[in-house]
Amino acid sequence: MRISKLVNSLKGVSARSLRQEFRVHLSRYLWGGHLWSPSYFAGSCGGAPLAIVNDYIKNQKRPAG
Repeated sequence: MRISKLVNSLKGVSARSLRQEFRVHLSRYLWGGHLWSPSYFAGSCGGAPLAIVNDYIKNQKRPAG
């Protein structure tokens, strides 16, 4: 399965589930009637252990502001 199909499937399933449970509350968060934007990001870490990736993410500098 291609990553794009997996992401679209996850977005669709999660959107249907969230709409069933939180329909009234979600209306103000929709983009033109859609829960998720059409874009996504997928990256790889070259087989690095999860602990290393986690440390890398935690130690990223955040913008001031």
